[in-house]
Order: sequence, then structure tokens, then C-alpha cells
Amino acid sequence: MQKVLYPPKNEWSQLLERPDNGLEDVYDTARGILDDIKRNGDAALIKYTRMFDGVDLDMLEVSQTEIDEACMAVSSDLKDAILIAKQNIETFHQSQKTQREVVETMPGVRCWQKSVAIDSVGLYIPGGTAPLFSTVLMLGIPARIAGCKEVVLCTPANSEGQVNPAILYAASLVGVSRIFKLGGIQAIGAMAYGTASVPSVAKIFGPGNRFVTAAKQLVSLKDVAIDMPAGPSEVMVLADESADAAFVASDLLSQAEHGADSQVILLTDKESFLDEVEQEVQQQLQALPRKEIAQKALTNSRLVVLKSVEEMLEMCNAYAPEHLIISMRDDEQIANKVSNAGSVFLGNYSPESAGDYASGTNHTLPTHGYANAFSGVNLDSYMKKITYQKISAFGLTKLGPAIETMAEAEQLMAHKNAVTIRLKKMGK
Repeated sequence: MQKVLYPPKNEWSQLLERPDNGLEDVYDTARGILDDIKRNGDAALIKYTRMFDGVDLDMLEVSQTEIDEACMAVSSDLKDAILIAKQNIETFHQSQKTQREVVETMPGVRCWQKSVAIDSVGLYIPGGTAPLFSTVLMLGIPARIAGCKEVVLCTPANSEGQVNPAILYAASLVGVSRIFKLGGIQAIGAMAYGTASVPSVAKIFGPGNRFVTAAKQLVSLKDVAIDMPAGPSEVMVLADESADAAFVASDLLSQAEHGADSQVILLTDKESFLDEVEQEVQQQLQALPRKEIAQKALTNSRLVVLKSVEEMLEMCNAYAPEHLIISMRDDEQIANKVSNAGSVFLGNYSPESAGDYASGTNHTLPTHGYANAFSGVNLDSYMKKITYQKISAFGLTKLGPAIETMAEAEQLMAHKNAVTIRLKKMGK
């Protein structure tokens, strides 16, 4: 990891550059595969699954027998852990429900907003180097709470044509409608366009590699909505003298092991803390099964000393991290000044992995600086907001003249007439 001491502000933007996500290099490939899927449907899906995942599939859809067998294969300890996470995620997302509130903006003019579930959603669950069954919970639970009628899940099969049992178990728990053995670009294309086997959906959710990210961005241009722009995982840690170096190192490594293109950054105002953290990182790294992946991510990463807490906050908001850990004495007070972050973890005993798995918050979050404008996945992500209004005759007599004046000023006389004809009917 690169150590940087007291960098001047004119160097911050360069210091906070993310690794190149390589999207520009894969757009043409993704576009060609998506066009093929649009034209040739299942035949294209089977072809690309053979090409990229190394498996010939007779059936794309996971059968109920496969689901039942997978549920039997998952250990009781893992099932218990998944059930705890499920309960917490349900509790947190249930709390996001809102009640309809009718507002009388002026006498006789009533307006309100209603949340309506998106009819059909597609969930993409990576299954490569790390089969993310936790993401099934994060995406499937709010879909069910929202009331989506159809929830389609795509995840790649292994070379034997099997899906990770924990993914299938989690999917059965959260009420996924249908599951397909599809990964990568072909999964996104199938859910965007629909084929004889795979239904099209109105919105696609879920993380993925650069090919998945590129495909999601391309289909979102005119075919289907997506949850958010996303890219490699990242964490920023703010630490002062109250932080524990071993804890901080473990948090940095927990993100570094996601992928070689992940990025982790530590900001502190205590120079000696960098050496402590660096030593802990090297020590803990040796015991990790994904050591090589984490090491590559660490080459993209920084340990930075700044002059003050104010500078730490300023750099943090400029970076807009996906995950932000505040290991500082006044953590809640400092957190109130954070304006750009996907999910925030406060204190020495709130590891980022708690949010990844079981505390209840959603781990599908904006990366690559998009936290300056996007939220992470939440219940509203699965909803449409429909507005309503009901105006009484009395209300229109009061509001109508303003509408007529504004419409005439915009030279939209039919708009004006829609009011005038009603007012005349009432003798006004």
C-alpha cells in the first residue's frame, strides 16, 4: 500500500483516483453479445454459457428437485446464520414502508403519493470466485416486502451444471419466482430482452464484474431499468488514536479480498498509526486464502495522513466511498458531517462485514464515486411513486386563474382552455 503524508489539496484528486474499471474495453463485446441474445434468444444463451462458463446446459432453469437437494446440502450452522441475517434484513427493510399522506395544498386541492411495486424484477447473483448467497437476501427480501409479482434470479452454474447450494437455499427462503443458470452478459441480456425460457423484467439488480456492469449500462439505455451504476468494491476508513490497528487492517483486507480491482483507503491524523496498520495488514494477509487477490488490490490502495479531522472529512466527501468506517472517538458527531457515502459503520465494533451479511442494512451500494448522487438498494428501489390529485369545483375556481395565466404565458392555449371551459361551465 502506498503511504502518503500530508498531501497538499491540489494532489488530492490524483491520490483518490480509482483503478481503471476497463469498461471502455468491453462495451463492444457486450453490445455484440446482447444483440445476439436479442436476435437468437435461448440458442445464444446456451452458446455463451458454453463459451464463458464451460458448461453445456440442456435446461436453463433450475428445477424444484435441484432446489430441494440444495436445501438439504446446506449445513445447519449456515442455515441458522442465514436465518439470522434474513430476520435482520427483513426488520430493517420493513421499517422503510411509508404511509400514504394526503396533502391539501390549498382549499379544494388534494394531492397524494402512492408507492406501487415494480411488477417484475431480475436479480443477478455472481457465482464465480465468491458465490454471493448473501446478495440473494439483500436483493430478494426487499423485492418480496415491496410486493413485486415476479422475481427472476440468474446466477452462473459450475462446470457440472450445478448452482451453489447456499444460493438456491437463500433464493427459496426469500420467495424467488424462477432461477436460471446464467451468468455474465448473457444473464443481463436474457432478463432485459426475454427469451423462450427466460422472462423479461422491468428492472435489473445486482453486482458483477466489468462485463456485467457494461451489459447493465447498455441495456439501461432504452430497454430496462437498473439499480445503479456499480463497479469494484471499496472501503475508506477514518481513524484517530482511539482506533485499533488490527481492527482497521482487518476491515481494509475484507474489501481487498473482493477483487484485484478493489480499492481500500485509510485516512488518519496520527502518523505513527500508519506503520501499525501496515504491519497488521501484512501479518493478517498471510493467513488469507484469497491472499493473491488481496495483494493485487492493495497495490491500488493508500494509507494517508492528513493534518486534521476537517481535512479527513473533506477528502472523504470528495471520494464518496461505497463503504465508510469511522473508527474515531466522536464517531457519531463526525458521521453527521458526511455527505457522500454508500453505507457508514461507526465505532471500533462495527466491521464492514456486518453490513455485508447480517446487521440488516443492504450491501448493494454505489461505487466509483457514485455515492455522491446515488443511494444503495432499499425498499424504494423496488417501488414506483405514483402521484394523485383531486380538485373540487371550488378548488378549481381558486386555482384556475393561476393555471390560465401560466399556460397563456407559455403559449399553450389548449392547456388554458382545459381550465377556462370548466370555469365557464360553472359560471365563473
